[in-house]
Amino acid sequence: MPDIREVLYDSPIIGAVRDVKNIDRALKSGLRVIFMLCGSILNIEELISRIKATGKLVCVHIDLVEGLGRDSAAVEFLKKVGADGIITTKPSLIKDARACGIFAIQRLFMLDSRSLESGIKCIREDHPDAVEIMPGIAAKVIGSIHQRVEILVIAGGLILDKSDIIDALSKGAVAVSTTDTTLWEE
Repeated sequence: MPDIREVLYDSPIIGAVRDVKNIDRALKSGLRVIFMLCGSILNIEELISRIKATGKLVCVHIDLVEGLGRDSAAVEFLKKVGADGIITTKPSLIKDARACGIFAIQRLFMLDSRSLESGIKCIREDHPDAVEIMPGIAAKVIGSIHQRVEILVIAGGLILDKSDIIDALSKGAVAVSTTDTTLWEE
């Protein structure tokens, strides 16, 4: 299986699936990485299996899977059923994912200068493999984080068109996640 870092450099658009009805479109697309932002304990194993069967990598937003705990057992479960990584806002789950040997993406919301500073502190303390900055149109913030911390930066949220993708990538993001299915083929 290819390293997720290499795939992100080669294929910087990530399909963020927040409704199961869009899974078939993501599977038929040229996307190489999918972020699962939906699902439940009842269907997440089957969804991961379908994604993996197409040769795509999948990171599951553990905080959004209904019925799944927010603990180390949930991280181990996702690894066992084939997830390549997790996305979370919870620092303890970042540590659990790294200990479990799966890719750990810390999602940070940039609301003001205080959230920027606390986000950088979290990155330095928790050592995620990558950080997803929300909203993804905060290009100056992406650039600032990219310059201050050696980490893969993914831009996500409020990506409305191709120019938002280009702007985020030009400021240092390695990839852009979007739920906008029309942008999955850009």
